[in-house]
Amino acid sequence: MLRLSTILTPMPNPDLVWHLCVLLGVSALNAETNVVLTVPQHVSLLPNFSTQQLSISWLGGPATTFDFLIKRTDFNETVFYDTVSAKVNQVSGQHQWTWTSEEPLECTSLSVKICSRDGQTTSEWSETQILEGRDIPSNRNFQMYPQDKVVPVGANTTFCCIVEEGKTFKSILYGRTEMNVKRLSLRSYAVTAFDQQLSGPTGANVICQTHMNKIYGAVVFIGYPPLPTDFVCHTQDLISAVCQWNKGRDTHLYGKRQTHYSVTGRNCSETSTQQKCSLPQWDGNWTLVAVNSLGQYSLTDSAELSHRVCPVAPVNLNSDVRAWNATVLWEWKYNSYSTLALVCQVELTTQGYKTKRVFSGLGLQSVVLLDLQPDEDYSIQVRCGSQKNFWKWGNWSNTLSFRTKTYVPDAPDVWMWMNRDTTGLVVWKPLTRQQSHGQITGFEVTLWNNKENLQHIQISQDTNSIPVNLTQMASFSEDDEIIAAVVAKNVEGVSQPASVPLRLIDMEPPIFSRIAYTNSGFPLEWQQNASTTCSYLIEWHDASCRHDCQVNWLRVNVGSTNVSIESVDFQPGVRYNFSLYSCPSSSPQLIQRWQGYMQELVPSSSVPLKISQQDFDVVLTWGEIPLANKRGFILGYNVYISHGSQLSLIANLSDLGTRKYVVKGLSVSSYKFTVKAYTSAGEDTGTTASIMMEPGSGLVLDILGSLGMVTLLLFIVSLICYKKRKWVKRVFYPDIPEPKLSSDWSRTRGPLDVKPSPHSMVHIVERPEQDCIKDALVVIPEEEEGDKGHGIGDEPVDSDEPQSLRYYNQVADERPIRPRFPDSSVSSASSMDSASTDVTYTGIQTSCSSLVFQQDPQTTPESHQPNTDHSVSCGSGGGSYRPQMHPITLSENIGLASPEPLLEPQAVSSGGYKPQNSWHFDSPTEEERSGLAPSLGSPVSVASTQFLLPDEEDHDEEKLQPSTSAATWFSNLLSSSKP
Repeated sequence: MLRLSTILTPMPNPDLVWHLCVLLGVSALNAETNVVLTVPQHVSLLPNFSTQQLSISWLGGPATTFDFLIKRTDFNETVFYDTVSAKVNQVSGQHQWTWTSEEPLECTSLSVKICSRDGQTTSEWSETQILEGRDIPSNRNFQMYPQDKVVPVGANTTFCCIVEEGKTFKSILYGRTEMNVKRLSLRSYAVTAFDQQLSGPTGANVICQTHMNKIYGAVVFIGYPPLPTDFVCHTQDLISAVCQWNKGRDTHLYGKRQTHYSVTGRNCSETSTQQKCSLPQWDGNWTLVAVNSLGQYSLTDSAELSHRVCPVAPVNLNSDVRAWNATVLWEWKYNSYSTLALVCQVELTTQGYKTKRVFSGLGLQSVVLLDLQPDEDYSIQVRCGSQKNFWKWGNWSNTLSFRTKTYVPDAPDVWMWMNRDTTGLVVWKPLTRQQSHGQITGFEVTLWNNKENLQHIQISQDTNSIPVNLTQMASFSEDDEIIAAVVAKNVEGVSQPASVPLRLIDMEPPIFSRIAYTNSGFPLEWQQNASTTCSYLIEWHDASCRHDCQVNWLRVNVGSTNVSIESVDFQPGVRYNFSLYSCPSSSPQLIQRWQGYMQELVPSSSVPLKISQQDFDVVLTWGEIPLANKRGFILGYNVYISHGSQLSLIANLSDLGTRKYVVKGLSVSSYKFTVKAYTSAGEDTGTTASIMMEPGSGLVLDILGSLGMVTLLLFIVSLICYKKRKWVKRVFYPDIPEPKLSSDWSRTRGPLDVKPSPHSMVHIVERPEQDCIKDALVVIPEEEEGDKGHGIGDEPVDSDEPQSLRYYNQVADERPIRPRFPDSSVSSASSMDSASTDVTYTGIQTSCSSLVFQQDPQTTPESHQPNTDHSVSCGSGGGSYRPQMHPITLSENIGLASPEPLLEPQAVSSGGYKPQNSWHFDSPTEEERSGLAPSLGSPVSVASTQFLLPDEEDHDEEKLQPSTSAATWFSNLLSSSKP
C-alpha cells in the first residue's frame, strides 16, 4: 500500500546565489585570459609590379583572421588597415593573403604589420616588414610609373612621378590637362585619371615636369578586351576545314598588344587579319580563343562535312559564241567535284544590265546561254554550291567577255504623218542596237499600190523619214490605195518590209480631252469597240507644231483599253497632243484625242494688250498668248490697277472666250492697268498699259442734255402756269379792292414835292453807277436860289423852305436797315445802283431792294438835278398811287435827328398777299416818338420800307423792265393775268 509523505524544502538564500554567480564569472574570465594568440612570424612580401599586387605570407598559428596595417614609410601614412581572413596551407602551415594597391608599388616604400585575431582578442603585432619603393635615396633617377600599362575603357589609373634627387617638382600633365597632385613621399607625387576613354594607336601620354623644365613621362593604352563573333567552319576540298570568324568590335590595341587567336590549339595569329584559319583534317568540333592584354574570349562550332561544303571558284573559263546563243565552259581545282551534285549561277552582264541564270548537274562544267542578242557584248561570271544540303555559294570566278555574231535587222516600225493638205511624212523609228543586229548601212522606201511599184527611194542610215505629196501621184485615188514599205539593211542582209497606207484627212478630227501627267506618265483610257479586232496605235507630238511634225507613237495590243505614255523626251511646259488610231497597219481610223502637259508652268510671255477710252470708261482688250508660250492651260485672266508700286485686283475673268474688260466711271486722271494670264502654276509677268483720261464729248452731251431737260421742265411749268394763270392769281395773288375816294384825286402825273421838317431833308440824287435794283432815298440840302434849270416847275424856290423829298422806285430788300454814320441823319443806301427819278406814285414791285437812309451833309444844292422827263422803275406797271388808308399828317416840327438806327422790318415776300393796312412803324426809340421818324414806316412815305401793292390798272404803253429776280418774274407773270 502506497504511502504519501510530504517533504518540506527550505527556500535558497539570495546572498548565497549572488556569491555563486560572481565566483563563476571570475573563473570564466580567468579561463579566457589564459588563451594566448600566436604572433605572426616570418612575414614575407612578394610584389607583382605589373598588376600592382602584394602577396603577403606568414606563420600565424591556429588563428584564421588577421589584422593588416600597411603604411607609407616616409610619412607614416596608413594606406590599409582591416581585418581579413586567410587560409592556411596544410602542407607548409603558412598563411597567405594578396593586397592590390591603387598606386604602383614602385611609387614609395610600404611598411606592413600583421596581428592575429580571435574575436576581440588580438596578438601582438608582428615585426614590421618594409617593401622598398623606387624613391629610396640610393635610386636618384627621375622616374614615372606605371610604364606602358594597358587598361580597359572607363578604368581609373594612378600615376606617380619620382623626382630626381635635388630637383623640385612642378606638375603632372595627362595629355594637355594639368592634374591634381597628391604627395606620397619626399620625392614621389601621384595623380589619378578617372574614367579613361579610348586612346589612339600610340596611347595616351602622362608627363611629369620639374621647375628646371626637365620632363619625364609614361604611356597608357586604353582599349577593349576581345569579343569575336560568327565563328564557323566549312570545307572546300571535302577533306580539310577552313574556319572563319568576325573579330567584332575594334579593341584599339595594336602591335604587341593586339588580340591573338587560336583554333583548337592551333595558332592562327598569322592569319588573324583575314579572320581565317585552315585545319588539315575535318574534325567536326572547333574552339576559337581570342586573347589580348585585357582578357580573352572563346567561341565553339561543330558540323558534319556534307553540310558545310563551299565549292571553290571555277577556273579556265571559255566560250563558243553564235548570233543568238553561246556555250560557256570551265574547269574545277579539285577532282572530287566530279562526283558532287552542283548548282551553278551564271551572271550575265550587257550594257550595264545584269541578269542571273541558274544551272545544275553532277560535276557541272559547262552551260548554254540562250536568247542572246546578235552583235552584242557580254561578260559572265560563274559560282557554284552544293545541290544537296546547300549551305552557301562559293566564290565568283574570273570574268569572261565575248561578242555575239551579227544578223539581219528587224523590220522597222513605220508610221505616217499627214498634214491638213495632201503632203506628209513617212516616218519610222530608228532601230535600236538589239533591233539592228549589226551596223545599219541604209534604208529603202518603196511606194506602191496593188497594180505597180510607183517609186523606190534609197535612204541613208542616219535618216528616218521621207516627204510624200499625194497630189503628185497620178494613180492615187480612194479606190487605188498607195502603200509605203520600208526595209533596213546591214552586212548580213535586208530586213522584212514594214508598210503603212497613205491616207488623206478629209474629216474634222474629234475634239481634245485634257489629261494630267502622273508618276507613271500620261494615263490614256478609251472605250473598247466590240467590232474592232485589230490593234491600236497612239501617236503624240508637240501641239505647237503644225507642219511636218516630229512624231512619236506606241503600238497597243488588241483588246487594250488603257495605257500610260512615258518618254524621256517629255519636257515641262510643252503641250502634247495624243491621238488614238485603230488598225494602224491596214486602215487607220482616228478614234480619240487628248492634250496634256508633263508639268504646267507660268506663261513665258504676256497677252498683247490694247487700251482705249470710251466716254468715262476704259476699255481693255487683249489677244491670245501663242501656244508655245502658254506652257499650261490658261485658266483665266486677272486685271489689276496700279497704285504706285502696288497692284490691286479689280477683276478675275475665268471665261476664256472673254478677252475684254471695261473699267467704268473713271475721273479725269492718269491710270495704269495690268492684265495677267494664269495657269495652274501661277500668273505670267503681265502686260501694263497706261492711259490719260480726257474730258470727252460725253460730258458735253450730258451737260447739254441736263440743261435741255431743265429748260423743258421750266417751259412746261411756265406753260402750265400760263394756262392756269387765273387760278394761280386767284390762289396766290387775289385782287385788292380799290379804295373809294371822297373827292377828286385826278391830277396830272408829275413829281410830288414833299416838304418835310427842316431837320430831315431828303433829296433824290442820281447815281448813274448804281443798278436799277439799288435805288435809295438820300438826304440832300435845299437848292440855292441862283441855280437855273434845277427848280421844280417854273415857280421860284424859297430858300427858307425845307429841302425837297423825292421818291425813287426801288426793289425791296430783305436785309434790315443799318445806319452808315452815327449822326442824326439816317441814310438809306443799297448795294445796287439806280437811275434817279421824281416821285411818282406808281406800282411798287415786290422784289426790289430794301430802303435805307443816308445823310449827305456835303451835298450842295447844285448837286440836285431832278429829271422830270422820265422815270425809271424797277418793276412793271405804272399809274398814280392811290392810298388804301387815310394818311397820317406829318407834323412839320418832327425831325430826323435821332442817333439811333432805324430797324427795317422784314420785307414782304412775293409769295402771298399782305394788305397795306398791316404796315407798322419802324420801331422808333422813346426819344424819337415825338419826332418825324415814326412816319417813315408809312406806305405813303418816300422813306417807307413797307411794300406798296401794284395798281389794278395796267398801262400797256409802259414798257416792262426785266428783273433778275425770279420772284419779280413770277409776279409779272401773275400780273399779266388781270382782265
